[in-house]
Amino acid sequence: MSDQTVEPHGAGGIKWRKIDRVLIAIVVMLAGVGVFVPAEFWGVVRDTLTAIGSTGIFIGFAVFMVAYLKASGAEGMVAEAFKGSPVRMVILAAMVGGLAPFCSCEVIPFVAALLAMRVPLAAVMAFWLASPIMDPPMFIITSSALGVDFAIAKTIAAVGFGLFGGFSVMALANTALFTDPLREDANQGGCGCGTNPFTGKPVWAFWGESERLQTFYATMRDNAIFLLKWLTLAYVIEALMIRFVPAEWIAGVLGGDGFGPIVLGALVGGPAYLNGYAAAPLVAGLVDQGMSQGAAMSFMLAGSVSCIPAAIAVWALVKPRVFVAYLVLGFVGALIAGVSWAAWV
Repeated sequence: MSDQTVEPHGAGGIKWRKIDRVLIAIVVMLAGVGVFVPAEFWGVVRDTLTAIGSTGIFIGFAVFMVAYLKASGAEGMVAEAFKGSPVRMVILAAMVGGLAPFCSCEVIPFVAALLAMRVPLAAVMAFWLASPIMDPPMFIITSSALGVDFAIAKTIAAVGFGLFGGFSVMALANTALFTDPLREDANQGGCGCGTNPFTGKPVWAFWGESERLQTFYATMRDNAIFLLKWLTLAYVIEALMIRFVPAEWIAGVLGGDGFGPIVLGALVGGPAYLNGYAAAPLVAGLVDQGMSQGAAMSFMLAGSVSCIPAAIAVWALVKPRVFVAYLVLGFVGALIAGVSWAAWV
């Protein structure tokens, strides 16, 4: 979620402020429309603002929920999922990962702590696969863009991802693939998240503590900026796509009821994925132009697992063979979810 900073020093000692690549992308795309197809410029702007306005209440609620859960320390509840028998751990880890509000950055200290404590890799993999796919704010945004049924199915798929990955690793736990999975330097790094969120108990009535209240306000501000800029980018892309990408082309490549569009959706999902919040309106635009429901589901799930923040979190902690297994499990799980959703609808 962090912004990129560029600070070249000129002759006068001038420093450029933070340059946000997402905002640059928005400006460049709108400027391109204004220069090359000026007749469409205000239409793109109008459609973007209309889309943001229509989802404003969902964005506001999502921002509030993230801030509340962060300030109350709800992440500490994850510790309860990693107690008891391995089977119980996998089941609870998949449920916690699929429902709890963790960013990709926070996953790193969680998993580092779990692996350092010798928690079975099967339970860790269950949590790891499920956590990037869905959280409460993402459920709200997905419901707004793609419908409540799709959001519920994606939530079920997130838990299913965790169960599939966890029990697959459990079945192969004694093989060379999953023995000694942790990198030697995995516990020496960090992602800037501060103290390990794996510890601590939630304080639901947090407003009596000034530090937590400050966390609440800071988180609201940061996530409002984060969501608005990414959703604006997604809505600009959607408006451009509707105007300039022929619906017949999308329907021909990603439409239909066969297995091919689902496979292609999963293959494209990784490199084309923005993040869970921006992907929802983008996929909604693709569906409106003919993308099949199965391909939409496989696109979002494969993208969630293999997007850069989630993938970096895995790569930073485990050896390459475990990282490859993580990607393969994610791809296979996306295919299963896509086929299942296509059959359901």
